[in-house]
Amino acid sequence: MTQIPTTTNPNWWRDAIIYQVYPRSYLDTNGDGIGDLAGITEKLDYIASLGVDIVWLSPFFKSPMRDFGYDIADYCDVDPMFGTLADFDRLVAKAHGLGLKIMIDQVMSHTADSHPWFVESRSNRDNPKSDWYVWADPLPDGNPPNNWLSVFGGSAWQWDTRRKQYYMHNFLVSQPQLNFHNPDVQKAHLAAQRFWLERGVDGVRLDACVFHFHDRQLRSNPPALVRDTSTVTDVNPYGMQAHIYDKTQPENIAFLEQLRAQLDEFGAVSIGEISSDDALAQMNEYMAGGNKLHMAYSFNFLTPVFTAAHIRAQVEDFERRVEEGWASWSVGNHDAIRVMTRWGGPHATAGFAKMVLAMQLSLKGTPCLYQGDELALHEADVPFELLQDPYGITFWPEFKGRDGCRT
Repeated sequence: MTQIPTTTNPNWWRDAIIYQVYPRSYLDTNGDGIGDLAGITEKLDYIASLGVDIVWLSPFFKSPMRDFGYDIADYCDVDPMFGTLADFDRLVAKAHGLGLKIMIDQVMSHTADSHPWFVESRSNRDNPKSDWYVWADPLPDGNPPNNWLSVFGGSAWQWDTRRKQYYMHNFLVSQPQLNFHNPDVQKAHLAAQRFWLERGVDGVRLDACVFHFHDRQLRSNPPALVRDTSTVTDVNPYGMQAHIYDKTQPENIAFLEQLRAQLDEFGAVSIGEISSDDALAQMNEYMAGGNKLHMAYSFNFLTPVFTAAHIRAQVEDFERRVEEGWASWSVGNHDAIRVMTRWGGPHATAGFAKMVLAMQLSLKGTPCLYQGDELALHEADVPFELLQDPYGITFWPEFKGRDGCRT
């Protein structure tokens, strides 16, 4: 099913509003307690009634769900808990019938450790996919090759007894890092993206897109001169490093150009998640020239800071430093405490939610709304014994993870 463009305006996305759906906690139609694609399809009339234009779906691909879909085991199939490819096709058809466009989440930097690519890669050092992931020998004393840290806590390196080497993981141990320096990895991702574009997908949200490449020399990161508190909390040592070698590598530019060229074939759009020490510098680099990302967002509005001065500073800094890019302003998503609680506090009213929405929609850029924010939902208080998010379990009690905004 090749997409038929519904507009002749190449910059239609600049006037659009994005609405993010986290499938697990949307409508459950089969009674198993987990949202599914059929539930999203059933609610598309409601979503369209909000006046939004693009529906961004968080991952629904086959996955062991250790990171709830952001650990993909098959890029070209639907996990049975969400439905089937036929269910996805019905969702796309109904969305297009309502004038909505569908954006999917592309998690390219890593896979699940159960992905067939990694199963083959880790089997030995001499197989067709042996170089598809980031492997490194230990130092003479047995330690990992450098000081890189995982966002989710601890070292970014995990020992593997099969190859007697370390493999890299920027997130969970079960999310091994792909080696984008291998052109076959890039080709595989472009092929998977084409699979969905040919099914009618209108756009992609690129998860962790600054993490695609790593420093080939595996140089250790220096200490951070200014601690990053926008992408991680102050209880996470990840923010104590300047991440100049484990991500944001210059080779990513050429890959994003390839990705954009394929999207342009279908008239599809892209939005990048930029989580780096200097997000605006990466935004400027990744959107310059009009041949890479269409738009991008950072975590600068997903922090606890809520003042007029902070909002003004973020907007002015973007306009000053991102010369050719287009912002997507997000005040809430599946990674942040719900904005009603984070900015409004425990007693925030529906009037506060309307004010935040009015502010977000008035900014120059493409706003991205998170499911439930239109209902003024607060953060759920999930006790430790019910936590599901491994990120929160590691850093509890000072950081409870992402369950509260996802349930």
